[in-house]
Amino acid sequence: MEQQIQAKMEESLLVCVYHGPNGERLIRRGARIASKLQCPLYILTVDAAPVDELDHEKSQYLDYWKELSKEVDATEFIIKDNEKRPAAKVISEVAKQKDITQVLIGQTAKSRWEEITKGSLINVLLKELPFVDLHIIAVTRGLKNYTEEHFEKGVRAYLVKNTSGNGYQLSFNHTMACAYEGIFFKEVGTDFNNGVFKFMKDNKMIEVHVTDDHVKPSEKFLNEPKT
Repeated sequence: MEQQIQAKMEESLLVCVYHGPNGERLIRRGARIASKLQCPLYILTVDAAPVDELDHEKSQYLDYWKELSKEVDATEFIIKDNEKRPAAKVISEVAKQKDITQVLIGQTAKSRWEEITKGSLINVLLKELPFVDLHIIAVTRGLKNYTEEHFEKGVRAYLVKNTSGNGYQLSFNHTMACAYEGIFFKEVGTDFNNGVFKFMKDNKMIEVHVTDDHVKPSEKFLNEPKT
């Protein structure tokens, strides 16, 4: 009986992520908390579409989170795909199954009208999980102080090494000359291809700046791809 009570008192943390640049931030924050508490770390992502039907952008984030979960020694990376239920219901179900005591989740700023008309994921979780501590992380800022609202929806793109050998050029056509494949996020309100290019390299998500279709050669992660 004493052992059962002690087991119930042990902490366990669930980090909930959704595709976008804030996923890494939430996972690393959760890993730091779990390390301090010396408790199991679970990472959960929920999507209404089946995994094999996810677009390229979502698939890249999913692959990166899997690798990041291993890097931070997460107990389990959980994917709940093809889910038609509200995310709060799925999070609540997983939390109960895993005896979660703390949930870490990101929330963007909402207007009062949105809270009233659409409800709040946080409010639902508070009702569903009354005995679980919720960590709410503001995600109005993306990685490197970017907000997702500053960019248009990501599109598949490629980096091609300039003929001069100095830097790379953005391309939307796949050819043998393409050095990197990834997602280009164009800045809102610009007529030129200015923005951010994200791609996977050595199991890490890399982010580089694009200015007028070009990436400066000074970008430290743009080394020659392995052949």
